[in-house]
Amino acid sequence: MMREGERLGVLIVDDEKPARDDIARMLEKLKGVEIVGEAGDGVKAVQEIGRLAPDILLLDIRMPGLDGFQVIEKLADLEEPPAVIFVTAYDTYAVKAFEVHAADYILKPVDEKRLAEAIERAARIRRGLEKRPDLAALVEALGGEPRRLALKKNDSVVMVDIDDVLYATSSGGEVRIVTGELEGAANCRSLDELHRELPPSLFVRVHRSYIASIKRIHEIRPWFSGSYQIRMAGDKGPVIPLSRGYAKNLRKILKW
Repeated sequence: MMREGERLGVLIVDDEKPARDDIARMLEKLKGVEIVGEAGDGVKAVQEIGRLAPDILLLDIRMPGLDGFQVIEKLADLEEPPAVIFVTAYDTYAVKAFEVHAADYILKPVDEKRLAEAIERAARIRRGLEKRPDLAALVEALGGEPRRLALKKNDSVVMVDIDDVLYATSSGGEVRIVTGELEGAANCRSLDELHRELPPSLFVRVHRSYIASIKRIHEIRPWFSGSYQIRMAGDKGPVIPLSRGYAKNLRKILKW
C-alpha cells in the first residue's frame, strides 16, 4: 500500500495521445500518484526525464525518434533512474527479462487493477524494498523483435505469434489482424501505428488499408488499372489487394 503522504511523480510516454489520456485517467484515481508530465516520442521523453526527474516512467516501446529501448540506453548512467514500467501492445520472447530488470510490464489494453499493482511495485522500489532496475542488463536482454501480438476476440485477449499473422487491415476505425486460424482486433488505433510496431523485415504495406506478411505471400496476380491481388498462405488462402502505389516497393523486396 502507498504510505501516508507519499507522492510518486509519473511521466507518461506514448506516441498516441488517446493512449496517454487513458493512462492518465487511470492514474488520477490512485492515491499518492502525481502525473508530472507526458511525452509523445522518445526524444522528448529523455528531455522530460532530465527536467522533471520522475519517480516512475510509464514507457511505450515502439515510438518514432527513439524507441523505448533507446530511451532506456540514455538513462543507464543516471545515479537514480526512474522505475520503468513498460506499457505496450506487444509481448516478446524476453518477457522474463522485463520481470527481472524492469519494475513491471503491462500489455495494452491496460487494466486499471494491473496498472495499480505496477505502481505499487514501483513504490516499493523507490523505498528500497526492491532493487532498482538494472537498465544495462535490460537493454542487453531485449535485443530481439516483438514475437507476439495481443488480439481482442470477443471478451478475451488472445496472444498470437507474429509468424502466424497473414495480414492486417483497417476498416471503420478498427484495425484487425488475420492469421491462418483466427481474426481479431489489434490493440492499435490505426494501421500506421501497427506498421511502426511490426518488424520491417517481416511486414510490408501493400495498400492504404492493408499490411501483409512478406513471407506468407503466396501469389501475386494482375488485377486492373495497374493494381494487383495477393493470395496469402497457399492456393486456397485469402486474397488481399496490392495497390499500384505500393507495388513498386514490393517489387524491390521480392525481386519480381
